[in-house]
Amino acid sequence: MSHRPKDLSPEQLRFRPQGPVRWLSPRTLLDTSMRFGLARVFGGYVDKREIIGGRPQGVYNHADRDELWLDYVADVGDGFNATYSIAYLMAQDHIEVGGERLPRGSVLVMGGDEVYPAGDWLEYEQRMKGPYEAANPGHPVTLYAIPGNHDWFDGLTAFARQFTEGRSVGGYKTVQKRSYFALELPHRWWLFAVDAQFDTHLDQTQIEYFRHAAERMRKGDQVILCVPQPSWLWTEDDPRSFDRIDHFIRDVVAVRGARVPLVITGDRHHYAHYEEVDGSRHLVTAGGGGAYLSPTHTLPEELTAPRKSVPEPDARERDYLLTKEYPSKAKSMGYAFGIFARLPWLNKGFVALMAVVGLIATVSILEGTGTFVAVTAVLLGAGVGFAHPGQGSRTSRHYMLGGLHGLAQVALSWGGAQLIRMFDDVSLWTYLAYLPVAGLVGTWLVGLYLVVANRLGVNTNELFAGLGVIDQKCFLRIKVAADGVTVYPIGLDRVGRRWVADPDGAPTDSFIKPVDPLKPRLIEPGFAALHPGPRSSEVPPQHPVRRLVAQAGEWFKLG
Repeated sequence: MSHRPKDLSPEQLRFRPQGPVRWLSPRTLLDTSMRFGLARVFGGYVDKREIIGGRPQGVYNHADRDELWLDYVADVGDGFNATYSIAYLMAQDHIEVGGERLPRGSVLVMGGDEVYPAGDWLEYEQRMKGPYEAANPGHPVTLYAIPGNHDWFDGLTAFARQFTEGRSVGGYKTVQKRSYFALELPHRWWLFAVDAQFDTHLDQTQIEYFRHAAERMRKGDQVILCVPQPSWLWTEDDPRSFDRIDHFIRDVVAVRGARVPLVITGDRHHYAHYEEVDGSRHLVTAGGGGAYLSPTHTLPEELTAPRKSVPEPDARERDYLLTKEYPSKAKSMGYAFGIFARLPWLNKGFVALMAVVGLIATVSILEGTGTFVAVTAVLLGAGVGFAHPGQGSRTSRHYMLGGLHGLAQVALSWGGAQLIRMFDDVSLWTYLAYLPVAGLVGTWLVGLYLVVANRLGVNTNELFAGLGVIDQKCFLRIKVAADGVTVYPIGLDRVGRRWVADPDGAPTDSFIKPVDPLKPRLIEPGFAALHPGPRSSEVPPQHPVRRLVAQAGEWFKLG
């Protein structure tokens, strides 16, 4: 794109910068719920991977150099400020962080959820393509991508058009033909990126593709595996959640005598690094490309993946220890308590929805016993329905918390009914005055429920979706050299808010520059992908109560 914008108007930029998605607005809730439901139902009958799987695709060769720099980013296509801040940093000639001068990657891998709230050609144009084209209008970089669950909301149609048909996004050139790919990297390293379509089993065409790619491996080769979700986090509640990754590693990679020392993913919008105890595998989540921040204070300090289960009684269990998270657990917990201000301020449509619900429930209680019982049943059902498990199936914990939330909303409406009964003269104006009070207090009650539920592993996404924190972003810059693979996790504590056009820049310079310089930093020192994890003798036992007290102490110290 040779045209350089003179200002930040949509006419000059040729796209319209978008604000962050307001996930708890009624419109977004309804739209995404419908899309998700339809995609899950029809995706089981029409798997787009099988359709595009007929396209010829080999292994993409990037092994023809002694040193390769590769960027990894995930969960990118949300509000402009956060998305463009990360896109801008990756597009610069180099980044200086922690005393290191890290050159720009010649390959960019997007690890899923390239657009929000759902896969749609217009959303891709406005939320992903426009910002990335403005950040890198001309410097040649090869772009690869795998879809996340939001890319699948339209059955993968828009994703396939954007990434599998040879289109360019400014200087980024797409070459893949399918929604998954294999890269040959220098010094006997490989990168395999899989498409799991809503956490289902991999299709046979995809398995055969990777088996064919693995035939080129030699014993002792090393593989970086990119997956759409951090399924290792859920093995305690669902022992089978990691099985798909474990099967892939055993049946495709290990059978060739190769190893997988590094697994990277997005989906959770934070940075988390787990190291294998008495081993050398690293599990890294880096979903900080632009979407709202996800909590870290709920991450387990230790986990086991895979776990033995009924279908996998002989699975080789591996233990992992959380060695770094971003933001810190104390800061994450501090963000959580901001829900009471941010939820009503950022999601005014949700406040309006709660006002209507509260008014209807209150009037129903005033009408008599029959309608009181009916509204109690409805609110109880709504509370249980809202207690979403995220991953896996509902447990007694979900039903209990959802039921308590529903009863709390009933109690709130009952209190409102008693308040109205205190007035001698009840008119239309009484109910109009009651509406904003019911909406705000009802929203605060939802916020309180989310704080408690999030801590107990229920509604793990909704609390921070309501907060809509755009800061604390991250991506990975990876060096592949003769001495192995080194991963540099780069964090950005505060994204840009003010921007200016650069009409006189060079053809490959970013179209838009930050008014206030962005200040990236290393989340942790660059680590070798083959670096062994901690020894079991070095891991101190941690009691959950003691851990919670320590986190609370850190939070109060931070405050």
